[in-house]
Amino acid sequence: MKTLYLVRHAKSDWGTNGLADIDRPLNSRGYRDAYSMSNILKEKKLMPDLIISSPAIRAISTALIFCRIFKLKTSEVIINENLYETSVNQYIDIIKHIDDQFKSIMLFGHNPIISDLASGLITPLTENLPTCATVGIQFPADFKEWGKIDNTNGKLILYDFPKNHI
Repeated sequence: MKTLYLVRHAKSDWGTNGLADIDRPLNSRGYRDAYSMSNILKEKKLMPDLIISSPAIRAISTALIFCRIFKLKTSEVIINENLYETSVNQYIDIIKHIDDQFKSIMLFGHNPIISDLASGLITPLTENLPTCATVGIQFPADFKEWGKIDNTNGKLILYDFPKNHI
C-alpha cells in the first residue's frame, strides 16, 4: 500500500520589496504553523519515507521543519526544480518517477497546483488548500507502482491545516 502526503508550504513573508518570488521566506506565522502541523502528524505517526520539495525558500523551509520534527535526515530532502511554477502534469510526472521502494512520500508545493493535484487524486476534494495544509492520500492495496498514479483514485485519510487547531 502506498501513501502520498501533499503539503502546501506554510505562510510566506511578503514584506521585502524587490525579492524574487522563489526567494520569499516564511513569516512568523508560517514557522509556527509548520512546527504545529509537523508535530500533529508525528503524534499521529504519519511520517513519510521520502520528502520532496519545491526549490522555493518557503517550501524548503516548511519541508525542513517537518523533517526535523520527524527526526529524518535533512540531507535526504529532495529538492525538485520542477515543483515550482509548473503544472499538475509535472507534479504527476515527478511522482511517477519515484522509486517503488518508498511506501509513503511527502511532497511540498504551491497553490493552485497542489490543490488541483489533491482534487484530481481524491474524489471529492474540491477545496483550495490553505497554507501548511496537509492532505494524506492512501492508494489501494494493489497499487504497488508510483508510475501508475494517474490511473488510480486514492482514499482521503487526512485533511488538516493549522486553523483547525486554533
